[in-house]
Amino acid sequence: MSTIYDVARLAGVSPATVSRVFNGVGVSEAKTSAVRSAAAQLNFTPNRAARTLRRQSAEVIALLIPDIENPYFTEMARGVEDVASEAGYSVVLCNTDAQLEKESTYLRIAIAENMSGVILAAASDSTNLDEILSTGRPVVAVDRSIGHDVDGVIMANRDAGRLATEHLLKTHRRVAYIGGPEHIETSADRAEGWRVAHRAAGIEAPSDLLRFSSFRVDGGREVMEELLTLPEPPDAVVAGNNLIGVGAIQVLTEHDLTPPKIGVAVIGGLPFTTLSPSAVTVVRLPARHMGVTAARMLLERIRGDQQPARTVVLRNEVQAASARV
Repeated sequence: MSTIYDVARLAGVSPATVSRVFNGVGVSEAKTSAVRSAAAQLNFTPNRAARTLRRQSAEVIALLIPDIENPYFTEMARGVEDVASEAGYSVVLCNTDAQLEKESTYLRIAIAENMSGVILAAASDSTNLDEILSTGRPVVAVDRSIGHDVDGVIMANRDAGRLATEHLLKTHRRVAYIGGPEHIETSADRAEGWRVAHRAAGIEAPSDLLRFSSFRVDGGREVMEELLTLPEPPDAVVAGNNLIGVGAIQVLTEHDLTPPKIGVAVIGGLPFTTLSPSAVTVVRLPARHMGVTAARMLLERIRGDQQPARTVVLRNEVQAASARV
């Protein structure tokens, strides 16, 4: 007996696309034609009992995030929960620690527990959604893109890196960038914004000041310590996210270099428990709005929206040091 995977292989598409065709979810005419032709050749018939069961899914959605301790993701989760609760849905919050194995486990749980859909901040660019998409459940990607044909809500990350760097380059000469893992789209795009700002200013981006670590406080601390030992240390630094910013500021404070002695711009609001020096520039990311938007998109899919997958890009707001009190 032929399976959905046989159809996908013959049609030259993913199993998720086959599922979307037979579940009436928006797919291009070319792909729809290829899938139906392959299904006819293989005498494939969708399991209607399974499809009926899926329509009886629980009014629960899963939210998978890589770091529950990061206020950015908890703020986003609040946006998801507000929208879901109003619509009568419950949210199960899953912390993956940016580990593919944990992420896969939670995705399988979402299937086993018959959850209605998933909102996912992917653990890696290797995240695989084939299994859950083959069930017909909708998935919305947040914070970073995924190599699957699903809806997404992301920040204007390159723009964020550019804005932060442009501000520092007005008054500083050697501006460093500390990012999270280089293979994570969010980090790489913000680093590219750092490069773009240097080019726009007619300055060669100093390769020794471009550093990648983790998106955690210890990542910011470790790299900031390294930068201060350079023969020519930076006179300013862009922190690629809020926790990196906390770590960098801690180290600068310990070395009696608290801003504005060294310029600092942070992408993402510093946690409310952190004493934010008045000299720190912040590029604010609308995390709650991301959660609200993602939840609304997911609910539209759950209710039968069949339009092609779309990506929403949210803009940032710069709060310059000179404007802070």
